[in-house]
Amino acid sequence: MRHHGSGSEQPGHRSVGSRGEDRWLLVAVAGVLAFVAMLDMNIVNVALADIANGLQVSDATAQWAVLGYQLPVVALLLPVGRWLDGAGLRSAVLSATVGFGLCSALAAAAPWAAWLITARLAQGAFGAVLFVLMPVLAIRSVGPEARGRAMSVPATLGPLGAVTGPAVGGLLLDQLGWRWVFLVKIPFCVLVLIVAWKAMPRDARLRLPDRRSVADALLVATGIAVLLLALTAAPNGLSWLALAVVAVPPLWWWLRGPGGRPVTGVLRTAGLFRAHGSVLALATGFAAMHYVVALHLQRDDGFSATTTGLTVLAFPLGMGLAGPLGGRLADWVGARPVAVAGAALTAVGLLLLIPLGDGWSPADVAWRLALAGLGMGLNGGPTQALVMSTAPPARVATVGSTVQLARSLGFTLGPALATAAWGLTGPEEGARAGLALAATAAWLAVPLIALSGTRPAPVPEKTTDEASVAHH
Repeated sequence: MRHHGSGSEQPGHRSVGSRGEDRWLLVAVAGVLAFVAMLDMNIVNVALADIANGLQVSDATAQWAVLGYQLPVVALLLPVGRWLDGAGLRSAVLSATVGFGLCSALAAAAPWAAWLITARLAQGAFGAVLFVLMPVLAIRSVGPEARGRAMSVPATLGPLGAVTGPAVGGLLLDQLGWRWVFLVKIPFCVLVLIVAWKAMPRDARLRLPDRRSVADALLVATGIAVLLLALTAAPNGLSWLALAVVAVPPLWWWLRGPGGRPVTGVLRTAGLFRAHGSVLALATGFAAMHYVVALHLQRDDGFSATTTGLTVLAFPLGMGLAGPLGGRLADWVGARPVAVAGAALTAVGLLLLIPLGDGWSPADVAWRLALAGLGMGLNGGPTQALVMSTAPPARVATVGSTVQLARSLGFTLGPALATAAWGLTGPEEGARAGLALAATAAWLAVPLIALSGTRPAPVPEKTTDEASVAHH
């Protein structure tokens, strides 16, 4: 007998199917958006030296071609989630995709650094909208019995975009030049626009945020941006502590205000805090492992960048293979046991990496990475389905934004913690200390998702704005 274990059915979750049928074409759109948005998180890194030379700026200035995108993506997730709760899904997908593609073209055409940085900041804002839309579009395109499979599509393609970004960027850089690392995303945006325009029914137009929403966005964006800068600066000394302290007041004011209370209220009512902690812990472990392994293979073992790149590709390969399987199993036996098993398998793979030494061959590292990748593939879709299915229909975008924020903070926190562990233990044991930290974080994710206690949240009363949108 089939168990619909991804979560209990919530009325209103399916909104883009005109006759109640599963719309897998739109799930594919969510996957493409996830791939493109995550691809942009890393693809520009390999082009920074060429950007600095081409625009005749310093390396520090060129670095803002990356930070200019990453900071608004993460900093705006929560405000965007609150805003999209009352927005039409089709209008949001079309507007964000057009903006994202247009900013890519503007970045590619940049004649000077200020132009490039401005285009990347704007692209990051549109990217934040895309990040929130991915899980919302996927879960609203299918019924409860298919949520595990649907959520596994963006949950797998997103990280694959992140890890393949440097390889794609390097190829484009060698063959066509740095401007093409921005242009490569435009065909994907055009494809999404064509499919969304034809397949998604017309809905409410996007509303501009009101003054209160803008003020809330400024508060949370300031706090999270400063926190991310602090984590980025952590390897360079103790100055990051001062930045971390500065990030507290605006985030506290937001949490205590009308913008933050609905977010924390939904997470508390639906019992989602532990599930978010699991997402954060697993992302932290993955990012710390990826940082340590790549650094060790090149710096300590002297392997070439090509050998290192091929070795670490074992992780996304395993993840890509297991992602569809995780979704199918979640729809068959339930999302929670599959998510727990995936987190445990990832933790085992990272645990087996701790004895990493100079005598290890790339193959010794690769099969352990593949094992951890299989676990991440099994975990990603079921965890996302478990969380999103628990969200009340009127707050699906908010919960989607909180999950993305937890994952993004983990990706930033992992390398910072691994660097600190490496520095505290010295060069001899640094890699093992970093990998031990990664494995510990992954193991912490297991009981958090197992005991997350998610339960269907009551549907909150509609605000005046939401009632107006529903009426129209």
